[in-house]
Amino acid sequence: MIKRITLAISLISLCQTMPAQIHQNYFSGSDGTRVYLPLGKVSFADSVVSFKLGYPRPQMHLRDSTQSLHEPNYQSYSSPDFVSLGCKGDLILKFTDNGFMNLKGDDMYVFEVGPSRERTLVEISTDGNKWYAAGTTEGGTSRIDFADRNIDSTMVFYYVKLRDLKDECAGKSAGADIDAVAAVNSVVKLTVGADVLFDVDQFRLKETADATLDTLASNIRRIGRSTILVEGHTDSDASEEYNLKLSENRCYSVVDRLRALLGYESGYNYKIKAYGEQQPKVSNDSPENKQINRRVEITILPPEDFYASLRQ
Repeated sequence: MIKRITLAISLISLCQTMPAQIHQNYFSGSDGTRVYLPLGKVSFADSVVSFKLGYPRPQMHLRDSTQSLHEPNYQSYSSPDFVSLGCKGDLILKFTDNGFMNLKGDDMYVFEVGPSRERTLVEISTDGNKWYAAGTTEGGTSRIDFADRNIDSTMVFYYVKLRDLKDECAGKSAGADIDAVAAVNSVVKLTVGADVLFDVDQFRLKETADATLDTLASNIRRIGRSTILVEGHTDSDASEEYNLKLSENRCYSVVDRLRALLGYESGYNYKIKAYGEQQPKVSNDSPENKQINRRVEITILPPEDFYASLRQ
């Protein structure tokens, strides 16, 4: 049986980190707006999925869609540090090392540059196929709160689409000029097959689990202060009560090991949720499916005091 670890890095909106890291997590737009991104450089879109140039079109040197990726690097309007969409053009970007969610506060920033403030329509997607209206930017460094559009707060998104709204269709950079797109409420979610960590019906970690948890701890250290949520799941074998207790004990085992690896005074909060057999990913009708359902899910979230600061 092949043991698999799915490190689906998808959730981390870590909004406060250690002091040395906080300074590195501020970014400035071309209009002077300074924004804080809990995850730092990881928060920015990573790849271009598609680019449909609008008309009238911008000059050739302003059509490089990859200029919209990673952190903002705008220097001047005469340098190709951004991409112009053209009138009614649209750009689809993907986040590959994190996803993003509708959590508390602002959820996304769009860094638009140039002498004109040009609006874009923003849509988001979990899979690049079904799209949800997320809001409209106002040009410049614009923030978007998904709560304004009643976006489901349990969904993890990986795609963003920007569509120019035809505010400025003249000049060499027709359409909105995009320098960067960043997810504020990013998310890192890691799913580990239970067989990687535990023997059958056991909750004490196997010796071979150390390599997996060492790698996980290294990824968490890059993030800094955060809340680490550990969720345990089983298949439907045995009684519901037994499975609930087994998943709970497995959560505690993972938390205990992470505490040891990350340090007891390192500023991390830990939470557990034991589900037992209540949330299967697939039906428990075959040995292969049961193995999929036996899992531990680890989600890295903002520290609780970040949300307290939002209420002030």
